[in-house]
Amino acid sequence: MSRKRLALHRTAIPCLLALALSACASSGGSTGGKGTVSTKRPPVRAPITTPLRDPQFRMEPGLEQVVGATQGQLVGQFGQPRLDVWEGDARKLQFTGTACILDIYLYPTSRSRDPLATYVEARRSDGRDVDKAACVNALRASGGR
Repeated sequence: MSRKRLALHRTAIPCLLALALSACASSGGSTGGKGTVSTKRPPVRAPITTPLRDPQFRMEPGLEQVVGATQGQLVGQFGQPRLDVWEGDARKLQFTGTACILDIYLYPTSRSRDPLATYVEARRSDGRDVDKAACVNALRASGGR
């Protein structure tokens, strides 16, 4: 046998054996019988059947007109938000001005069809914290611009 043919045999024989073995492997399909095998497993975690709890409102002095407000009421106070982001059923509105950046988080409640503002964060453009009530007042005075 020539070297070329010998090299071909060395490569072809293992490939053919692997192909033949793979034909013997089970795909997990039909059992061939008339009955069916149930492979259903119980869920890892049972679904939640209790109603969701209402979010906690973080009321702070100076935020009485913000916390508990709807998106429409907030737009009425601060103008159009710079960002309006939905994450699931939660919503984040971001209002900006020269004085500060105000992030308002809205969540659905059992008492309102629309999500309500439940939490407020305020910061300067460099990321440092700002008094929330002062930021609210500054944005109201500037009309949210």
